[in-house]
Amino acid sequence: MSEENREMNTEEAREELHVSLPMEAFKAALPYLLALLVIAGVGYWLIDPAPPKKMVISISKEDGNYQAYASLYAALLQQEGITLEIRETEGPLQSLEELHQPDSGVDLALVPGGMAGGRSTVGLESLGSLYYEPLWIFHKGKQKIEHLSQLKGLRVGVGRPDSSTRLITKVLLDAAGVTEQNTTLYEIGLDDSMEALRHNIVDVIFLTGVPNSPLVAEVANMRGVSLVDLNDSEAIARQYSFLHHLVLPESALSLQANIPPRSAHLLAPTVTLVARDTLHPALTYLLLKVLTRVHGNAGMLQQEHEFPADKDSDFELSSQAEYFYQSGPPFLDRYLPFWAATFVSRVLIILLPLLALAIPLSRAAPAAYNWLIKSRIHKLYGELRFLELQLRTATQPVDIARFRSEVDAIENKVNHLRLPVAFSSHLYELRSHIGLVRARIEQYAKA
Repeated sequence: MSEENREMNTEEAREELHVSLPMEAFKAALPYLLALLVIAGVGYWLIDPAPPKKMVISISKEDGNYQAYASLYAALLQQEGITLEIRETEGPLQSLEELHQPDSGVDLALVPGGMAGGRSTVGLESLGSLYYEPLWIFHKGKQKIEHLSQLKGLRVGVGRPDSSTRLITKVLLDAAGVTEQNTTLYEIGLDDSMEALRHNIVDVIFLTGVPNSPLVAEVANMRGVSLVDLNDSEAIARQYSFLHHLVLPESALSLQANIPPRSAHLLAPTVTLVARDTLHPALTYLLLKVLTRVHGNAGMLQQEHEFPADKDSDFELSSQAEYFYQSGPPFLDRYLPFWAATFVSRVLIILLPLLALAIPLSRAAPAAYNWLIKSRIHKLYGELRFLELQLRTATQPVDIARFRSEVDAIENKVNHLRLPVAFSSHLYELRSHIGLVRARIEQYAKA
């Protein structure tokens, strides 16, 4: 072979070596990478799915406050890329029924306290009470009313059937002994109750709503109409856990007209946001942040940061809400937008197990790889040793041609064995041992 050809072959060998080094490094790391990918795939499969981009809330169309608040929630959630669809029902019981039905598509419902009653709450949980919704009792006449039992014999507007007003008044009036047998009860809506009181069709009406409700303000300013101050509010609240005893300050409804002329004792359930227990935890925390922004300020009947809170007795508080009220939002939610916090938290669920397994895998995977590579060499060593053993234990004339052929076959396998450069020393050792066995064969041939 000419000097030029030898140089070309040498250059080609070097290029082949340089090309093979990155590939060998990749092959060495491949088992480790595959193990991590398998773990990541399993983790991604087991991880909670990404939160949906849409929720549905059910509200009673009777109360304008529900519509106003739900619309405010929707606007704030839309800023985070979540759509909140609002569905109106005839009353809170229908909202709860829709929330119970798996195929209704409803995820949330605004429900006043006391609506669950003896109904099943399985699969539902509270995200917290949002605000007080007082029960307002207005009456016309000279008689001073301080107890519910004094309504006997009067004409009373108790609210539309299945409304929250009617459901609460039924419980209270039954307890006070005020029934259809001794009192004229009108099951009419809030606006109709106001008109009935204005035109002297009824003597007393029950309304529900927040203190700044236009309806409450209009009724309170009617000529000859007074707000009932219940002296037994505390006793009633202690008997019915969903009701709270509140004191409305003097002139709270109107400073100009001094309404009420003195402080009044009221009863009020809280309005609760009820959710399915399958609601995605990320959406739960997002809702709790929204609720805090909307309901966390001070009001006529509440202190600053009093709401949202765990004041509901009908539904069990969700674990996320319990954590939120004790410790605030999760760490990531405090500093990142909703989409970023959700993405990072889902990625961490995958990365943390990977990091925990990376160290043992970094030791186990190379060891397994080394064993696989060396096993190919050890297999040839086994064939060579078996051949040598046959040669040493032979008790009759040896077939030198067969032994030469077999050792040549082993050497041919070695020459075609492709191993990483790091294992080249094992190949050279194997070749030298093949040479030793071949030399022994030749000794037998000369003997």
